[in-house]
This record gives sequence, structure tokens and C-alpha cells, in this order.
Amino acid sequence: MSRPLAGKRALITGSSQGVGLATAHLFAQQGAEVILHGNQTLAQAEQAARDIGSNALGALKADLSAPGAGRGLYEAALERAHGRIDILVNNAGIHWATPLDASDTEWDNLWATTLQVNLMAVADLCRAALPGMVAAGGGSIINIASRAGYRGEDREHMAYGASKGAVLSLTKTIARQWGADGIYAYALAPGWIDTRMGPQAEADRERARAEIPIGDLAQPGEIAAMCAFLASGACRSATGSCIDINGASYVR
Repeated sequence: MSRPLAGKRALITGSSQGVGLATAHLFAQQGAEVILHGNQTLAQAEQAARDIGSNALGALKADLSAPGAGRGLYEAALERAHGRIDILVNNAGIHWATPLDASDTEWDNLWATTLQVNLMAVADLCRAALPGMVAAGGGSIINIASRAGYRGEDREHMAYGASKGAVLSLTKTIARQWGADGIYAYALAPGWIDTRMGPQAEADRERARAEIPIGDLAQPGEIAAMCAFLASGACRSATGSCIDINGASYVR
């Protein structure tokens, strides 16, 4: 396999399973040194780091629902990476229901937690990354958003859709404002992916497939492949773009 990421160091959030795990493995195969992240699934991230071998710089624990945890994670990763991170993949996220009939307290807490994990932690990680990337002459930021950021989400997940729409705007702003500094920022907008966040019951999976013209959920490796391509610098002019990976279930 070619090694287009050789010499690069990457932090991948939410990399104990699913898309993040697939991305960590592929980045390492393509030559990058990777830092993994987990919270309650830290043991899985640590096992993944052992499986990856010498191209893994370890796994870090961070609860991104806690304010400030994004910056703390980045600083710990920077230390693990000997002072330089070239690629940041913001993959960690939650898909919590925020029903209208929740109590006011529950509604506020669900929205606050969703926005904290899916938006504020991403913003904090980007904020922490930008000065070092500028000083180093460049870097890549890849934010995993969702088709919901464009088309909206179902009535039970308004906070999720809102958070992902904000991530898209954040990504575009970084691309526009730091492009001259060699910072390339991209967003991915998947639909259903075959992970624990996707439908699990077979009836639910069938309903999901029915709305996807190609008839199947995306695989984690497909998202990872796009992350690796963008991180390679092979198409820098795509900076600011949002890449749809949803089987044509939402076409803009």
C-alpha cells in the first residue's frame, strides 16, 4: 500500500470503534502516526492502539461532554505527539433524542450536552489546533458532520441536526480564514453508517435501506477512505467543501 500520510501525526477523536477506529487503522496503514481517543470505551481504544502497533502513539481518555475537555484532549495529544499534530479528525459525537414532550429541565440538559459534544468540543479542538498548525506552516482539519446539517433531522433529534449544521459553518469559516496559512478544512456529511449509532434492529435497518437509493448503509471504511484522501493533500483546492457520503439519500 502507498503511504501518502508518511511523516504525519494525527489525532482522531472517537476512535475506539466505528468510523474513528477505521480511520485510525487506515491512517496508520498509510504511514501516519495516530493518537486515539475514547471515554467510556477507552479500553477499546487502548486495544486498538496495541493492534496498530508502532504507528500508534497511544490512546487518551476525555469526556467531551465536559466544558473545556476538547482543549485538554488536544494538549495531551500534542504532548504525546512530541509537539506537532498535522491532522485533526473530529469524529466523536452523540445522537441523543430531544423530544418536545421532555420536561424543561431535561430538554435544556439534552440540548446542552448535544451541543457541547457535537459542537463546542469540536470548536475547542479546532481552536487549540490552529495556532500550532499555523506555526508549522499548515495542517488539515476534518470534521465529521451529517446530512442532517443540511436537510435537517427527524423531530426527535432537532439538537443533533442543529449541532451538525453549526459544524458545517465552523469548517467553512476555518477554510476561508486560515487557508492562506496552509490550513485545509473539510467536512463530511454521512447518512446512515453501519455502526453502533446506526439502526440495529433489522426492521429499522430495512427502513434505513429503503430511503437510500443504492440500497445499503455506508461502511465505516468508506468514511475513513475519504478522510485519508483529504488528509493526504492530494486535493487542497477542496478545502471548505462538505463531502456527502449518504448513498444519494440526500442530494444537494
